Amino acid sequence: MTIATKIQTSLRSSSLIRRVADEALKMRQQGREVFDLSLGNPTINPPDAFYNELQTLLEERPSGGHRYMPNNGYDFVRDAIAQQLQKDYDLPFQQNHIVMGVGAAGVINTALKALLDPGDEVMIFSPFFVEYGFYIDNHDGKTVIVPTDDSFQLDIEAIKNALTPRTKVILLNTPNNPTGVVYEAEKLSQLGVLLSDYSERNGQDIYIINDSPYRRMVYGMDAAPEPFRYYDNSILATSYSKDLAIPGERIGYVAISPRCKFAPDIFEAMAFCSRILGFVNAPALMQRALPRLLNEMVDLSWYAQKRERLLSELRRIGYEIVEPNGAFYIFPKAPGGDDMLFYQKLKEQGVMVVPGSGFGAPGYFRIAYCLDDSIINGALPAFESVFKELSGS
Repeated sequence: MTIATKIQTSLRSSSLIRRVADEALKMRQQGREVFDLSLGNPTINPPDAFYNELQTLLEERPSGGHRYMPNNGYDFVRDAIAQQLQKDYDLPFQQNHIVMGVGAAGVINTALKALLDPGDEVMIFSPFFVEYGFYIDNHDGKTVIVPTDDSFQLDIEAIKNALTPRTKVILLNTPNNPTGVVYEAEKLSQLGVLLSDYSERNGQDIYIINDSPYRRMVYGMDAAPEPFRYYDNSILATSYSKDLAIPGERIGYVAISPRCKFAPDIFEAMAFCSRILGFVNAPALMQRALPRLLNEMVDLSWYAQKRERLLSELRRIGYEIVEPNGAFYIFPKAPGGDDMLFYQKLKEQGVMVVPGSGFGAPGYFRIAYCLDDSIINGALPAFESVFKELSGS
């Protein structure tokens, strides 16, 4: 075959999320009614302020507004983001700690390219976003999977046992996809102590990258704890895909802690890697829109009421669920323990979810509730009937 053998292998093992979405599309094309809760692709529109800002920019037609800019992004945009991060984390962020990028996925790849030598290890935590393995492989890294505890919180002892002389990056995702769990401040503090002690004893620089596009989307708390507060060598990778509901616009950034060792070198390397990976720069129009949108957000109550409805109904039926305090996902246990069988039974009734096996966590399944109430309402009868069938209740 013409395509690379490695890509052939990757295609066969590629994201179960996308395969489920493709199956849902095929069912619709066959004329079937489908209640698709598989994709984290919000149906809510961006806030009015987003459209107003775009309209203003189109009317102003800023000179050179669509030309190349430095690979790290516009200075005035990075300065505005740095000022916001100063307020959020009480750290002296400056524009030279920020590199604009093509969504969170783009900046994670940029960061890994800048940090990894071939064979360096990147630790991820199950359940995990399945694309991480591909991102790490893109840059010749080695993926090390460490399980979380029964509450999907970080297992500090398991992390300690997984550290090696080749550990270079701890890739966190909080609030988490697929579980919706927010990693506790105490766990992040313990992780910071562990990594600081290990690095000092072994003369080894280890970096935390927190993939956190859901950081503003939390329930029952003021803010999600952020590694910046607990570990100096911390890097935030984020986007506006979720809090502004603009995933198709591909705009995000990476922020390097001002206390990070070698921060100027990492900043320079990431800007360079953004260019050589072919991103070149983040979209110009979206960058220009950001400074007056940094405090804007979709209506979180739109998500909160769906979350409460689903949690209430699923628990009434009998599903076991770890409380999801962030993002827009719920990750229940599959009745009977076989997530693939559960998926097939739901599919027969036109309901699509993602089996936990797609996230390295067989026996669970993911629901995305970033969609219209009609989808949720249409899916609930199937959740109840399949639960009864597979649990024997």
